[in-house]
Amino acid sequence: MAPEPLIMWPDPLFELLGFLAMFLAAGAIGFRYFARRGMLAAGVSEGGEELRFIADATRRAALWGLVGTLVGGVQFALNLPGQAAERHMAPLELLTAEPLIALRLAFYALALIGFLAAAGRRSWGWPLAAMAVIVSPLRALLFGQWARIVNPAHELAGGLWIGTLFLLVVALAPLRRAALPPERRGALAAAMVRAFSPFALFSSGALFVFGVITAWRHLKRLDALWTTPYGWALIAKLCVVAVVVALGAWNWKRQLSKLGSEAGALDLERTARVELAVAFVVLVVTAILVALPSPK
Repeated sequence: MAPEPLIMWPDPLFELLGFLAMFLAAGAIGFRYFARRGMLAAGVSEGGEELRFIADATRRAALWGLVGTLVGGVQFALNLPGQAAERHMAPLELLTAEPLIALRLAFYALALIGFLAAAGRRSWGWPLAAMAVIVSPLRALLFGQWARIVNPAHELAGGLWIGTLFLLVVALAPLRRAALPPERRGALAAAMVRAFSPFALFSSGALFVFGVITAWRHLKRLDALWTTPYGWALIAKLCVVAVVVALGAWNWKRQLSKLGSEAGALDLERTARVELAVAFVVLVVTAILVALPSPK
């Protein structure tokens, strides 16, 4: 008999798609409650053009969040029959028997309604979407199942960090074309980034903590780190993560001091794009890692 393959394709591709969906939804929330607030707190000049830019950027964030929610919801619906078959149930029976799965479906619906409302410039949509996106990965806490939130919290922290960075970069491109004086474009860019920076530090810290817990729970013993395919993939992931962290530290330490001018915002946008590209590599490696069997 041929040996069973380590990875069942296309499982890693579906995992990657799920990560991207989570990152878009979480990034939209991070942009709305941090980058947008930073711009408003920096002071908006008269004339309406700056408020128009902020409103348009926030609406685009809602649309990206809507895309992420739709992708995640469709993926959930496609996986539901397989999950039900594993338990010898019909999908409706599974939703009735497993409250965590039913809650996940309900939170997808709430996030969808929230992002649709936010994209239509309804202010009540954002709190609804934020509640759904943040509480859904942590819903096991409602049943006292602490161990089951480790992986979802790890993904949520990554989404809040890298997803918000992605939407911040998305907002910088139209900002360069906005009908504003160069000094105001630089000021708005600086306000976005300065509001995002402490949030990024918190999210990356949470990502590290839950990542360590997740790795230890899967490795089970230290020597599995260098003696198993799972451990080798984890080492590869950690190396790429170190590059992302180094780029983030560079942006925070060196580039942040240059903000305030349009040229400084452009430099930051370039380095942030590189950071996002490396972060995407992290997601690819993570998708492969998740598809690998844990060490025995």
